[in-house]
Amino acid sequence: MSQPGRWAPADVGRIPMRGVAQVALSASPWTGLLFTIALFAGGWRIGLYGLLGAAASTVAASVLGADRDGLANGLEGYCGCLTSIAIVVRLGASWRTALLAVLAAAVCAVLSAAVGHLLGRIGLPALTAPFCLVAGVLAIALPTAPAAAAPPLPRDGATTLSASELGHAFCNNLGQVFFLDKWYAGLVLLAGLLITSRVAAVAAACGSVVAILTACAMGLPAERISEGLYGYNAVLVAIALAATFLTLTPWTAGYAALAAVASVPFTAAWQAFAQPSGGSPFTWPFVVTTWLFLEAAPALDRPGISSEKAK
Repeated sequence: MSQPGRWAPADVGRIPMRGVAQVALSASPWTGLLFTIALFAGGWRIGLYGLLGAAASTVAASVLGADRDGLANGLEGYCGCLTSIAIVVRLGASWRTALLAVLAAAVCAVLSAAVGHLLGRIGLPALTAPFCLVAGVLAIALPTAPAAAAPPLPRDGATTLSASELGHAFCNNLGQVFFLDKWYAGLVLLAGLLITSRVAAVAAACGSVVAILTACAMGLPAERISEGLYGYNAVLVAIALAATFLTLTPWTAGYAALAAVASVPFTAAWQAFAQPSGGSPFTWPFVVTTWLFLEAAPALDRPGISSEKAK
């Protein structure tokens, strides 16, 4: 339950920024500020709805009596942020979608408490599972959500990308974490990680590179690789395992790289399964891959991998 006391005026600005930053597992308001700049670089609607969702889910969690430390660190805002962005990307901006975004963000606050309570018993973090649940239901249930054709099948042999496509793929793997398809927005997101954690920034960059190599080796379509559609989950997996939940060692770095590799075919498979019904993998591949690799860690015996997971 929330503890007694009043928020300082500065918290009103810091907490939503931390909510945006927590999408990439950071509690820095400066990271959140740069992330917000990246959102507005991708479009004013994305930036506005991202802040709206982060604020709405944080307020809902506060009213419902969520843990004060979690609120202060932005842990109640990131799922609402992503959910609201998913809504405006799919349905466009209007007063109806703004209302839907606020309500969906409030539901995220409830699901965050439920998922956190259930998974806390086995030592696993909720990650973006509440966002995936809410956004996934809306993507399929809304009457205006059109069914999409399944993505093209992998071709025979490895995929070859031009230098321009490689650069766009690297940046878009970062940007697609927030549904951004502007390469420069991905660079701003990377800068946001860099100002507070060089380890997280390097992990994100390495995760993007690993995803590109894996997708090319699988023969996945070059256009979709360049758009970052196969790599954003690998970026989050790398940040989670190499820079957040496990102690960084050479073994941990390799473990995180393996997890990033695993997330790419998982993402491609989820897209093929979900898109015909109008759905999307969102960040499910990141969530499930991270859960599996964290749950496997206690059974392994290598420096850093078997360390206690962060709560």
